[in-house]
Amino acid sequence: MTSKTIGGGQKILVVDDEHMSDLMRSVLRRLETDGFKPVVVAPEGPHVTGDDYEAQTLFAMETERPSAVLLDVRFGEYDSDRFKGLSILKKIAERDNAMPVLMFTQYTQGPYRDTAVSASLSVSASVDFIDKLASPEEVVLRLRRLIGSAPETIKIGSLFELDAANAAVYAIADGRRELIREIQGMKLEILNELASAMYRSEGELVPFSRLERFSEGEDSRASLRVRIRELKVSLGKAVSREFGANELIINVRNRGYRLVNPGD
Repeated sequence: MTSKTIGGGQKILVVDDEHMSDLMRSVLRRLETDGFKPVVVAPEGPHVTGDDYEAQTLFAMETERPSAVLLDVRFGEYDSDRFKGLSILKKIAERDNAMPVLMFTQYTQGPYRDTAVSASLSVSASVDFIDKLASPEEVVLRLRRLIGSAPETIKIGSLFELDAANAAVYAIADGRRELIREIQGMKLEILNELASAMYRSEGELVPFSRLERFSEGEDSRASLRVRIRELKVSLGKAVSREFGANELIINVRNRGYRLVNPGD
């Protein structure tokens, strides 16, 4: 097994017998560029089988402690290994059923799709499928959503960009970024929480309980409401817009707030 540890960030266990292909090399490079540490499972020997990949994967689960697994469905050319990845998935779930697993497969369509999907649903793990011909960018995006993490920079529609690493929010116009100086402190924290939720899953609701820690005073709900209103006003001024009650940041009665992409 070889381990790649360039850059910082979370480890992604990559289990694919075609890890040396041009396609997989581009995925590994993209993972590294985005700050992940891909750990490639690569059993050695003259006749490596799916069983060897299974054994090495379980060993790496214990020694590397990855944040997610990128797992191919098929190993080798024999029918016995057609769905070997699903067997590995089952063993992963038995070890850690909270482990996010992105299944790399050519069976997103066709006669074997139902078999692959139904087998993945039989385990209590966070599982998603992606076409093996998907772009490296899409692979990283889907992995992030499975893990529940967000990148340091998040686009909010075509109008705004949140740079969490530098604690800054920018308005975008004509391809240029302009810092919105009014958004800092608790307002920035609120926007970061909302943007991260939207990145994980478009339309995801952030409950009041997760946002009220960014408010002050005895009535935390009222204080939060004021900060949200101020945040929307600051964002609107930066792009010469006035966002209504059902735009940008929406209050879902008695539950929380949701960030939605603003229209151009």
